Amino acid sequence: MKVTLKEWNAVATWHWDMPEDEVCGICRVQFDGTCPTCKFPGDECALLIGKCGHSFHMHCLMTWIRQDSSKGLCPMCRQKFEWVQEE
Repeated sequence: MKVTLKEWNAVATWHWDMPEDEVCGICRVQFDGTCPTCKFPGDECALLIGKCGHSFHMHCLMTWIRQDSSKGLCPMCRQKFEWVQEE
């Protein structure tokens, strides 16, 4: 029996390389989901990982940092927030 493929539809998924139970420290949404600002997961909303080890959606952290009360500190541990630069 010979089978000829006439059409093929691919389906793909993606996820951040983070533990599944890891959530944004600000909006409390899993990283594979969307932050409150985005419509779709990964919508130019990268993950920012601080040197302190806490992770946030980029939009959530930028909103936090813009507040005067944040004083540039991590919302979780209150250390000066500096993110890890990936090479």
